[in-house]
Amino acid sequence: MIMFACLLCLQQASAQELQARVSVIAARVNSTVDRKIFTTLQNQITTLLNSRKWTNDVFRETEKIECSFILNIENVPEPNVYKATLTVQAARPVYNSTYQAALVNYIDPEVTFRYVEFQPVEFNENRVQGTDASIANLTAVFAYYAYTILGLDYDSFSPKGGEQYYRKAQQIVTNAPEGKNISGWRLFDGVRNRYWLNENLINNRYNIMHDVIYAYYRSGFDNLYEKEKEARTNILQSLIQLDAFNKENPNTMILQFFLQGKYLELIGVFKKGTPEERTKAIELLSALDIVNATHYKQELQ
Repeated sequence: MIMFACLLCLQQASAQELQARVSVIAARVNSTVDRKIFTTLQNQITTLLNSRKWTNDVFRETEKIECSFILNIENVPEPNVYKATLTVQAARPVYNSTYQAALVNYIDPEVTFRYVEFQPVEFNENRVQGTDASIANLTAVFAYYAYTILGLDYDSFSPKGGEQYYRKAQQIVTNAPEGKNISGWRLFDGVRNRYWLNENLINNRYNIMHDVIYAYYRSGFDNLYEKEKEARTNILQSLIQLDAFNKENPNTMILQFFLQGKYLELIGVFKKGTPEERTKAIELLSALDIVNATHYKQELQ
């Protein structure tokens, strides 16, 4: 019995942080490529994400962060080199409920990497570039999003709690692989990429975003089932803060990143609000989340 208890403690102490589902889709890849390669790759990435310890903290099984990664291979520019998009989604549990509130819902438009079946899929934070940049780019991208998800999750439970994980992601950006067709890591690779997301998350000028994240989840969603009116007020207040942030810092990546995939969630919250709350929510969300402005107006009138 004592030995069993010790083993259980060891298992709990080593419990990893992520509960990731990985899908590698290769419908557009030439039929001459052995499809088994993509199943192997999918399994190796899953093992990397779920078996690696990303923090020094102990996570219980019920505390693991649910996330999914869809690597959609678009083409094969040269043998064993793949160009893909990566859809990243993550959620966190809402206190006292079975609901999972969205943390991340983002599509990275360009992930280029070299892969030969059964090659090691490992991440070494001290050698992010590895010996082959195109091979290392695959694990650098997944590690970057693992740390970003962790940062957002920690932010949602304590004010600016995720900073150390954003800094881990920053180290990957700073030491990112460089080479042919590798992009997304540099400031001049566009205005919506890994560089800019991380820059926005560690830029002291944007510190209010961390307050917004905390207020939205911890003061808002975590109170919805016990103090619904207070929770809705807190969520509305976080949107007011977002609006002020956006007016001072228009067109930042972090604002769009934060709101992406949340419109149904927000409609669900404010549908139960007072006429005044619904009117204010329409005003704020139509300005902040322009793509979904029509949905807010139709559903919350």
